[in-house]
Amino acid sequence: MSPVVGTDLFSFQGLQNIKWLRLSHNSLNYLDTEAFAGLFTLTRLSLDHNELQFFPTETMTRLPEVTRLDLSYNPMTYLGEDAVSMTKLTHLFLDHMSLQDMANTAVSKSPSLTHLDISYNQLRVVQPLSEGSPKVARLNLAGNPIYCNCYLRPLREWAIRSKVKLMGTCGGPGHLSGENLEAVHPAELRCQSQEAMLKAEFEEANRITPPPTEEPENKVKCPANCVCEAETHHSSCENRGHTKVPRGFSPNTRLLDLRGNHFHYIPSNSFPGLPQVVSLHLQRCKIVEVEGGAFSGMKGLIYLYLSENELTSLSPDAFKGLPQLTYLHLEKNRFTTFPKGAFKLVPSLLALHLENNTITKLEPGVLSGAEGLRALYLTGNAITHVSPRALDQASDLDTLHLGGNKLKEVPTEALTKAGNLRDLRLSGNSIRWVGPNAFRPLERSLKELYLDNMGLEKMSQNSLAGLGPGLRSLFLEGNQLEEVPDLHPLTSLEVINLADNPLMCDCPLLPLRLWIEKVNLKVRATCANPPELRGRRVKDVHVFKACPGGEGLPSPPTATAKPAKAPKATKPKPMHLNGLRHVKMLKAKSKLRKNPNTKQAAAKKTKRRSMA
Repeated sequence: MSPVVGTDLFSFQGLQNIKWLRLSHNSLNYLDTEAFAGLFTLTRLSLDHNELQFFPTETMTRLPEVTRLDLSYNPMTYLGEDAVSMTKLTHLFLDHMSLQDMANTAVSKSPSLTHLDISYNQLRVVQPLSEGSPKVARLNLAGNPIYCNCYLRPLREWAIRSKVKLMGTCGGPGHLSGENLEAVHPAELRCQSQEAMLKAEFEEANRITPPPTEEPENKVKCPANCVCEAETHHSSCENRGHTKVPRGFSPNTRLLDLRGNHFHYIPSNSFPGLPQVVSLHLQRCKIVEVEGGAFSGMKGLIYLYLSENELTSLSPDAFKGLPQLTYLHLEKNRFTTFPKGAFKLVPSLLALHLENNTITKLEPGVLSGAEGLRALYLTGNAITHVSPRALDQASDLDTLHLGGNKLKEVPTEALTKAGNLRDLRLSGNSIRWVGPNAFRPLERSLKELYLDNMGLEKMSQNSLAGLGPGLRSLFLEGNQLEEVPDLHPLTSLEVINLADNPLMCDCPLLPLRLWIEKVNLKVRATCANPPELRGRRVKDVHVFKACPGGEGLPSPPTATAKPAKAPKATKPKPMHLNGLRHVKMLKAKSKLRKNPNTKQAAAKKTKRRSMA
């Protein structure tokens, strides 16, 4: 029987009651977005030992009940931001792959994740996971060349603070080599001068992998001052001070890491004889220009990282000869205008990263030549205006991140051409008012909407009109809202955040109170006014019962009902009994959280002092 190489739409149609699907040990290199459509009972999926080169985000989001996902032994080199968006996922296995880098928000959209295994990859530095991953309890980093210096300190401090068990050992420097990560104190994680650090890393690399001139002829080809591994087909000249792109790599090279050098300029035909390279890293190389045809011959290139350079523009032929280029990273450069016209020669481009540049506006037709683009990341620029025709070629666009710019209004007109958009982020813009039908063009597609931390003061009652049952996540925290629009049509919401808004707990807010009573969601919403209700949860105040239509609301518990019979809050023993089983510890924590005695006693004491 031939191995499976791809899954198409409705491949598994009819398996309505399946719990576990194993597609291990095949040759899968592609998953259709709807490959697992209809598998609503599936809880476990095994895709290990295949040929997947990037995380199939869109496919996985359509598996609402999956709790365990195994993608081990796939040749992935990078895990991008919000790559894993699976509400009920608890265990994720990404071990024995080719990961060189991983965004700290990669799993932030998987709120139930507790176990993450990224062992036996090529990770040297791992950032703390974002605050959107509060349940992670176990992070396996074994078998990675983790360098235990100052760059690892944030991860170690985060693990201590969040009580996350780190598994793995230090791969360097010499005095910490082989030390368990959990045994290293943050104060020990220090950096030498850059010159000394590069020298130490170079000496260590040469000690582990002898220079190519000393290797037998049947070993892999490798330029001077680089390290090449025959078994993994990885070659690295990272931070070696090269001023020209080295030549002489093996034609079998699949991952080429040249970051941290001083190229300044990438001339035409800089990478001859490397048709199998899948991932090329050119971050932090002080590049100011990429000549047309610079990557000619790299027919297999899928990931290209040009982040953190000095680029201000791109030649129309810069990416000539890259028919499979899928992920392009141009973040943290010096673009002041969108590099329009530079993507006509990359028909397979799906994700374009332009975060943290200084682009000021999106002009008509910026995506000309990139009609197949699925994800556009423009967070942290200086965009003040989006032309109504800017997204004319964006019919396939799935993700648009415009957070941290200088927009004053929702670009509704431009969105009319992005009718398949699922994830829209406008966080951190200076949008004070959202009018009626602001998101109507996305009524059939939008799933995730971020309107947080904008100073938003008012939303029309019809501002979310049309979104109806499609919207799953709505983020409105950190604004200046006293009222919120009608949420009743949003019948499929899984996440909503209204925290840090000065909500006015009076009759105009009754629709929100009634909605909270109706849905089975944790709604973070607290009163700011009137003053006597400040800090109280909207769900727990009684004022709404007096409003017309609020008569049927349940009476909230009185402030003095619980303390009289609550157990004493001075019994922390279960929290310190290390021999107890994990489930008992969870019960103990839950008991302490429910006990308000300590806080109330302190409050009463403070009040007596102020009265005196």
